[in-house]
Parts: sequence; structure tokens; C-alpha cells
Amino acid sequence: MKVRYKNLWIRDAEIADAAKLCQWWNDGELMKYLGFPNGLGKSVEEIEDKIENYTDEKGRLLLIEYQGQSIGEMFYDNLGNQVTEIHIKICEAIYRNKGLGRIILSLLIKELFNQGYQKIILDVNLQNTRAQHVYELLGFKKLRINDDSWVDQLGCSQSSVDYELVENDFRDYATDTNIGG
Repeated sequence: MKVRYKNLWIRDAEIADAAKLCQWWNDGELMKYLGFPNGLGKSVEEIEDKIENYTDEKGRLLLIEYQGQSIGEMFYDNLGNQVTEIHIKICEAIYRNKGLGRIILSLLIKELFNQGYQKIILDVNLQNTRAQHVYELLGFKKLRINDDSWVDQLGCSQSSVDYELVENDFRDYATDTNIGG
């Protein structure tokens, strides 16, 4: 995937990105909402293998670039029956809370609908209310709250929220903004 909007890029992760991804994935502060407050403990080699195993048919690990710098990552998994699951992280803290997330998600969502997906699903930690707000702005519908549905690395019970989006409900923020070009 290669999608550009002004000074934002979404592209397939490459082997050369493994070291940066390793840094992000092993950062417990960054990964805590995903249940990994100690990080994932992955090696560069393990991440390289993961990158090599993604295909357009299965899904992709994607890098987010802004003004020529890698700032985060996303992935989508093809679940079959024209359904895909997505996840996104703005990994570089200085780029959070600037409205980039909803634009980046808009770009990804448009591309996935253009590829023929009919439904996009995701789940998010119940404590991550900022992400929930963005998803709902884009038109995602809350399906359910899963109370105490999983346990993080520290043994703490966590809850999540399931969302889904169909094309008719999608509100595109990539065309409704004046982000610098």
C-alpha cells in the first residue's frame, strides 16, 4: 500500500523499518494500552520475519510517515468475507494530539474500502478514551464493551471496546482538513 495526502504517507513496512519498529514495540509506555507495559520483547530479526510474511491477501504492516519521518505504524488483517481488522499507533509522542490520527485513519479506511472490504473492525482498550473519540468521529459504531476480558503482562484485568465501520457510515477527515502540505 502506498497512500499519500499532502505531507502524510502510509506505506508497506520494509525490512529496513524493523529496527524502528523494534524500538517502538519494546517500549512499555507506548505498548501499555495493548497489554504490554513491559513491551513485546521482540528482536529485529523477529520483526523482519513478520514483515516478510505479510501479503496483500493476508494483510499488511504499514508505516506512517509525516514530513519525511516515521511517526507510527498500523496494520490490517484480512479476516475473510470482505472484513478487515485494523490497528494504529502514533508512536512518536510529539505527533500525538495534533489531529493526525483521524486523517491517517481516514486515508487507510478509504483505501481499504477501495480494495473491496465491506466492513472494518477494531478493538481498543476501554481506558483509551482519546482513541474511542477519534473512531466515533470517523463513524465507527460501538458494538460492545468487554469487561475484564483480558489480562495484561502485569496481571491486571483489562476491558476493551469492539467497533465496526461500514462505508455508508464513514466520515472522511482527510478531505475536511487543512493540514500543511
